[in-house]
Amino acid sequence: MKTIFDETVRLDIIERINSLRADSKACWGKMDVAQMMKHCAMSDEAFLGKKTYKRIFIGRLLGGAIIKSILKDSQPLRQNQPTVPELRITEDANFITEKSWWISLVHEYGNFSNDNFIHPFFGKMTKKQVGELVYKHLDHHLRQFNA
Repeated sequence: MKTIFDETVRLDIIERINSLRADSKACWGKMDVAQMMKHCAMSDEAFLGKKTYKRIFIGRLLGGAIIKSILKDSQPLRQNQPTVPELRITEDANFITEKSWWISLVHEYGNFSNDNFIHPFFGKMTKKQVGELVYKHLDHHLRQFNA
């Protein structure tokens, strides 16, 4: 399974980010491309330990089982999945600023050290789970915009 901790995978993700344009249209969902980039960057901030989000009650009950089903194989994430409320981006975002910030965060996975990461829905995650979920999440949103 692909992981964001693999340098080749990170470079591929960055290449796909660089293929996005300010006028790229979504195949699904409500966010425009700049909002999607902000969403992904905010998510990456959490995975990298720069920001934390409150645990969701239903996630405490079901998160552990759901993360196992998501990571059981290399199937991409399904369209229109729910997200953590704080990561729902509805305000305008600046394409250039968000793109630059997101790419810088993707590079940081090469020095990942947040071994005690607690996802707001899935709970405590291993480094292996983080690497695979981050890849699936970023791939999901890049596919959303045909990148």
